[in-house]
Amino acid sequence: MNDIAGNGAYFTAFINGQEWRAAWYPPSDPPPGTPHGAEAVCVAGDRIVVVSPDGQRWGLPGGRPERHEQWVDTMRREVSEEACAEVMDCRLLGFSRGVCVRGPEEGLVLVRSMWRAEVRLTPWDPRFEMAHRRLLPAEEVFHSLAIPDGLGPFYRRLFAEAALSRPDIHDLRPSDPSCDKRTDGS
Repeated sequence: MNDIAGNGAYFTAFINGQEWRAAWYPPSDPPPGTPHGAEAVCVAGDRIVVVSPDGQRWGLPGGRPERHEQWVDTMRREVSEEACAEVMDCRLLGFSRGVCVRGPEEGLVLVRSMWRAEVRLTPWDPRFEMAHRRLLPAEEVFHSLAIPDGLGPFYRRLFAEAALSRPDIHDLRPSDPSCDKRTDGS
C-alpha cells in the first residue's frame, strides 16, 4: 500500500493499545494540542540514523520536551541523547497531531514537531534509553522501522518531506534559521 498522509487528513492508528486519530500538518503553524516533543530524520552523509532500545525495534531519534523547551531545542537534545549526534543543519518538515479516541488517554491531543536534520556523529556513548545506533541507506529506512499499526501513511509523508527519495537530497538548505549552526566561521 502506497498511501501517504495528506494535510490535516486524519487516519486511524493503534499505539500502545490505544486508538488514535492522527494527521500531518505543514510547518507554518503548529496545530492545537499539548506539545509532545520532536522527532527527526537524521542524515549523516549518505546514511540515515536509526536507534533502538533493544536492537530489534528501530526508530528515529525523538522524544518529549523538557520544561520551556522550544521545538528545535527538543529535537537537538533528543538527537544528541538518543543518537549521539550533533545537529549541524535542520529543517522543520511539519507536525503530527494525534487525538486519542479509545483507551486510558481518551481525549488527549498531542502535537509533535517533525524534522530533517543534517548531523555529525559523535562517539557512541549511550546514556539514555537507546542502546543501539545504525546507519542505513535511505531506501532501507522505512522498512527497517517499527512503525505502529496505521502510521504507515504518516511515515511515508515524513520521508517524502525529508526528500529521501530525491536525487538532490544533499542540496536542501534549512528553512528555520535557528537550525543553522555553522562551524566554519561563515
